[in-house]
Amino acid sequence: MKTLKLMAGIASLAVAAGAIAPVTANAATAKTPATTTQAGSHAAWKTFVDATVQHWLALDPAFAVYEGAHQYDGKLPDWSAAGLKAQGDFYRMVIARAGAFSGLSRDDAFERDYLVAVARGKLFWLEDGDQPHTNPSYYIGNGLDPNVYVSRSYAPKAERMKAMIAFFKGIPSAAAQIRANLKTPMPISFVDLGVDAFKGFADYYRGDARAAFADVKDPALQAAFKASSEQAGAAMQALADWLDAQRTSATTDYALGPAKFARMLKETELVDIPLDQLEAVAKADLKRNQDALKSACAAYAPGQSIPDCFAKMSADKPADGPVAEARREIPELAAFVREKDLLTIPGTKMAQVEESPPYNRANSAYMDPPGPLEKGATSVYYISPPDPSWPREKQLGYIPGKADLLFTTVHEVMPGHYLQFLHSNASPSIVGKLWVGYGFAEGWAHYTEQMMWDAGLGDGAPEIHVGELSNALLRDCRFLSAIGLHTGTMTQEQSKALFMTQCYTDEGNAEQQAARGTYDPEYLNYTLNKLMITKLREDWTATRGGRKAWKAFHDEFLSYGGPPVPLVRQAMMHEDAPHAVF
Repeated sequence: MKTLKLMAGIASLAVAAGAIAPVTANAATAKTPATTTQAGSHAAWKTFVDATVQHWLALDPAFAVYEGAHQYDGKLPDWSAAGLKAQGDFYRMVIARAGAFSGLSRDDAFERDYLVAVARGKLFWLEDGDQPHTNPSYYIGNGLDPNVYVSRSYAPKAERMKAMIAFFKGIPSAAAQIRANLKTPMPISFVDLGVDAFKGFADYYRGDARAAFADVKDPALQAAFKASSEQAGAAMQALADWLDAQRTSATTDYALGPAKFARMLKETELVDIPLDQLEAVAKADLKRNQDALKSACAAYAPGQSIPDCFAKMSADKPADGPVAEARREIPELAAFVREKDLLTIPGTKMAQVEESPPYNRANSAYMDPPGPLEKGATSVYYISPPDPSWPREKQLGYIPGKADLLFTTVHEVMPGHYLQFLHSNASPSIVGKLWVGYGFAEGWAHYTEQMMWDAGLGDGAPEIHVGELSNALLRDCRFLSAIGLHTGTMTQEQSKALFMTQCYTDEGNAEQQAARGTYDPEYLNYTLNKLMITKLREDWTATRGGRKAWKAFHDEFLSYGGPPVPLVRQAMMHEDAPHAVF
C-alpha cells in the first residue's frame, strides 16, 4: 500500500453527451471533461465525476487493470515527457473544475473535496516531489507488475496470456522511458531498491510468470509468450544493470527538505501543522508505547531486559513457517471480530496467504486486494521470506515470532486492509469506491492492531501485548525516521540505530526500515493516521455510549472509502473545515 491507489472498479460509466470526448488509445490526446454551468446540480456533478473517472482510467491503465477494468489489459502507462505532462495537466484540470462546483449537497460536496484531495496528492508526487525523475519506486509500484494476470482468474488462462503478451511487448519501451527519466547520480538506497526490483521483474517475467501458464495447450501462444517474456526480461535486466553501474557515483541526497516534506503532508494527507509539533506527537507516542512495553515485559520476562524480552517473543517462531501460521490466524481473528461486535464483515470469503514474489519483497508483508469490479477474485496476503544471501542468524531474526505475526495478520487482513477494502468497495460514493489513500489505509490497518488488543485479543496474555507493542514501536520509529531523514536531522545509519535501540528491531529489519524511509517518506502515515483515527473515535463515541458505539463508529468511518482522515473527521463531527487532531 505504498501509493494513493486508483481503485478502478467501473467497467463502464455512462458519460453524458458533451461531458467528455471518446478516449483515444493515447490518453495524452484525449479531451478533458468540460466545465459545467450547473454548479449546484447533482446530475451535473455526477456527470463530471463519471467523465473524470473515464479519462483517469485511460490515462493510468495500470491502475485500471489492477482494479478490474480489464478493457485496459496489456496496456502500460505513458512515461514519456508528453505522457507525464498530460498527467499533470489532467490533475490540474480536476482540481480547478471540481473545485468550481458550489451549492452541492453535503454528500456531493464531500465527494468533491475527496476528488480534489486525490488529484492534489497525485500532482504533488508527479511534479513537486518529481518522483518520475528521482525515485525508482514510482515505476515499481505503478505498472511493471503483471501479477494481476497471473493470480486472478478473471478470464480463461489463454485470454490472460494474450494480455500478458501485449504487456510484455510494451516493457522494452517502458524501460527506455524509465532510463531516460531517472536522473543520476542517485541515492544509494534508491539504487539498491531499483536494482533489486528491476532484476526481480526480469526473473519473474522469464520464470514464475512463464511457469504459471505452462499448462496452456497452444503452441503458437506459448511461442509468442516465451519470445515476448524474454524481450521484456532482457529489458528489465538491462535497466537493472544500468542502475547497478550507478553505484560508483551514488549519493546520500535523499532528503526532501523541511519545506517540501511539510508540503507533502499538506497535499497528500491534509495535515498542516509545524514539523516540530509533529515530531513531539511522534515522541510522545513512542514514550507511551515504551512504557507499556516495560509493564508487559515485566510480566512476560520478569527480571530480563527489554531486548531479552523481545528476543523471547521473537524466538517463539511458527513451527511450520509464517505462511501456514497466518492461514490459521485469519478465521480465528474473524471469529473474534464477530464475537466482540467490533464491525461488520461483509460476506464469508477470506483472503488467501502466499509467499511474496521475488520482485516485491521490499515490504515484509502486504495485502493485494482486488478492485471493486473484479469478479470472483480473491485477496492475497503476501508474506516475504528473508533474503537468502543474509547470514543464517540474520535470516532467523527476520522471521517474525508468533505474537508479532498475529498483529501483522490483524493489520493486513482482519480487520485491517482486507476488511477495509471490502467496505470501500461497497461505499455509496463512486469516488469512495475508486480511491483509497495511503494514509487512510495504513492508518486504519495500524489502528486495528491496538483496537483488537484493547478489545481483548489474547485475553490479556503479556506476550500477545508484547507482539502488539512491537508493531506499534516499529511504526513510531518510522514516524520519527521520516521526519528526521527528510528534514536533514538524521542519517540512514542513525535511523537504523533508532530502530534497533528505541524500537528493539532486529538488525535485518532495522536496515530495511531505515532504507525504506529514504525512498518512502510517507511511511510516517501509519502512526500519524492511527492517532487521528483514535482521537476521532474518542470524540465521536463520547456522546454515543463510548465502547458500545465502536461498531457504529467503525462501520461509518469505513463507509467513506479512503479519503484523507481530516476529511472524514470534518464529515463525522460536522466541523467547518478539515484539520488534523491527535
